[in-house]
Amino acid sequence: MLLDLSNKKILVTGIANNRSIAWGIAQQLKAAGAELGITYLPDEKGRFEAKVKELTAPLKPSLFLPLNVQDQNQIKEVFTSIKEKWGQLDGLVHCLAFAGKEELIGDYSATTAEGFSRALEISAYSLAPLCNQAKPLFSEGAGVVTLTYLGAERAIPNYNVMGVAKAALEASVRYLSAELGPERQVRVNAISAGPIRTLASSAIGGILDMIHNVEEKAPLRRTVTQIEVGNTATFLLSDMASGISGQTIYVDAGYCINGM
Repeated sequence: MLLDLSNKKILVTGIANNRSIAWGIAQQLKAAGAELGITYLPDEKGRFEAKVKELTAPLKPSLFLPLNVQDQNQIKEVFTSIKEKWGQLDGLVHCLAFAGKEELIGDYSATTAEGFSRALEISAYSLAPLCNQAKPLFSEGAGVVTLTYLGAERAIPNYNVMGVAKAALEASVRYLSAELGPERQVRVNAISAGPIRTLASSAIGGILDMIHNVEEKAPLRRTVTQIEVGNTATFLLSDMASGISGQTIYVDAGYCINGM
């Protein structure tokens, strides 16, 4: 039985292709009845826009907007459009992370200042300005969901600066939960997903070894799918999760309890 998100207006960021975790989340939100807004990363030739527009067309998003979170004016424009079109926001899905390939292999101590700053800005800091702009639009009981990984708390080979960024992101979830909860019962949570083959994860050195390790050691003896992560996000953005905030929910086939 699907959760009912009818009449909920939810913004989904970070869809890049049909292997994106954000794509799995968007599909399940739509299946539960949500009205979606979709963002894409703009580029000079419009390739990302065309790809994401074609992919998400079956979801019939009522908003389709450019969003580069390194551009503060573009962030403001997204929420101006939401205010004009929807008047309020019931959910925000943050699936944004980036680190250069050179930062995701070898020694963490070799991380450059530029690489560190870029990874932290896009992968962790970006949640704060998005919530800041969304704050006056959030409806009573609205939800925010972001994506993290076990590398935030364990030293995972080659995850390096992204692990540091995810640790900062998880701390941000707690601080934003404390900030946004009192006035309108807005909830902020993170999903710690097991390793999944996506365009983003392909940049991590040894990603296939990570996946095979989960398949060997997780209690369920497999890794998870984008749709399973999407199901959890749908739950967290529903009224069924009204008492959950500031948490990191593990969707990793149980790997976190015994995997090494």
